[in-house]
Amino acid sequence: MLDSLKKIFNSEDEKMVSNTGKPDISREKSAELYEKAQTFFPGGVNSPVRAFRSVYGTPLFIEKGDGCFIWDADGNQFIDFCCSWGPLILGHNNPKIREKVGEVMQRGMSFGAPTALENELAELILKNNKLIEKIRFVSSGTEAVMSAIRLARGYTKRDKILKFEGCYHGHVDSLLVKAGSGLVTFGETSSAGVPKSFAEETIVVPLNDRNAIEEAFRQFPDQIAAIIIEGVPANNGLLIQDKEFVQFLREITSSNGALLIFDEVITGFRLGFEGAAKHYDIKPDIITYGKILGGGMPVGAYGASASIMGNISPEGPVYQAGTLSGNPVAMAAGIAQISEVLRSGFYKDLNRKAEEFAESIQRFASARNYKFKVFNVGSIFWFAFTDKDIRKAEDIDPSSMEKFKVLHRELLNRGIYLGPSGYEVGFVSAAHTKTELEKAKRAIFEALDIVFRSTGKTPSEDR
Repeated sequence: MLDSLKKIFNSEDEKMVSNTGKPDISREKSAELYEKAQTFFPGGVNSPVRAFRSVYGTPLFIEKGDGCFIWDADGNQFIDFCCSWGPLILGHNNPKIREKVGEVMQRGMSFGAPTALENELAELILKNNKLIEKIRFVSSGTEAVMSAIRLARGYTKRDKILKFEGCYHGHVDSLLVKAGSGLVTFGETSSAGVPKSFAEETIVVPLNDRNAIEEAFRQFPDQIAAIIIEGVPANNGLLIQDKEFVQFLREITSSNGALLIFDEVITGFRLGFEGAAKHYDIKPDIITYGKILGGGMPVGAYGASASIMGNISPEGPVYQAGTLSGNPVAMAAGIAQISEVLRSGFYKDLNRKAEEFAESIQRFASARNYKFKVFNVGSIFWFAFTDKDIRKAEDIDPSSMEKFKVLHRELLNRGIYLGPSGYEVGFVSAAHTKTELEKAKRAIFEALDIVFRSTGKTPSEDR
């Protein structure tokens, strides 16, 4: 199998070298590890996107990270803009997180019982987040969303959930659905193993479509428990919504007795301490959070008002439990990370740095008339091969992903690591210094020139 992988990889090398004149980085050890991994795991990975199916070459196996850098098994060094898909807002191997985790690990790593660390992290969060009054720690963003959906149904005594096409909320059965035909439709399962009956409790409508949402409430009066939306949809491109649309969601849920759930697994503690809710000046009924609140450790949380959270067991009838909920190692990492982001000016400095990075790349592309757009909110960015605003998943041109494949490869060859899919967003961390960002920009400029040269068109012809 390794020989076949190398054959495919080398044939791609030959095709690309004529365009770039730059050899690919070595992936020999990563390729060997991938071959072995395929004997252990489906597709050789433990999460699908890691398989590099959307980009060139075999997956890179990462050996270590420090600051804004990662190193793979072949010793290649990269400036990392994936940041473990967002949670590493302080960068890799942050000394304060490492020190706090090491201190706690000396006393034990799991008890399945309460610890003072849970109180300490919860107090740090709740004292500085006016949008929630009580919180429950879980072990992942998916678990947080699953629990929030159950809570919304239990609180409202309704069954149906309204979600948006193009928003991802983890691998929860009732949310692994896509839109059918028609303005307002029950979801169609997007994964084998999800019963049709589960999908039929989920209504899927297009983003930024008020008519569809109003029609849903007309068709299903007193049946919709909640609308769920990513704080800023960032799992299928960066689909930045107008404040007026988000305000509309708040108003229509309130007037119809439904709840508004903000899935802030990506945006929570990332856009600012109070996330997208603060960004839009909206108070959702339930908010979910992910690994960023635990320094990248396996942790998540959901929070709401005391009255809504009072429905959670053992206080109320909505059952939710977890042996590793509030795990002391994750809590320790969270205490260290949250303490750092609470420093005065942290988000202002981080967001300004990311905005300047995005604007510089956009200026370069625009000056060359490249059909390329950088979307940016806070410290999150997304590269799209388009000249239009994109607010819905359906507005993304699938054929543009061929250009991203070239971009991704050229950036790897220049020491820049992005997530291996053109639908994924990138992140700037506090560890990205001006020097590294300048180096990354130069690499991106070179890679964009290669991408548009490889199309056989001059910049002026790409207007």
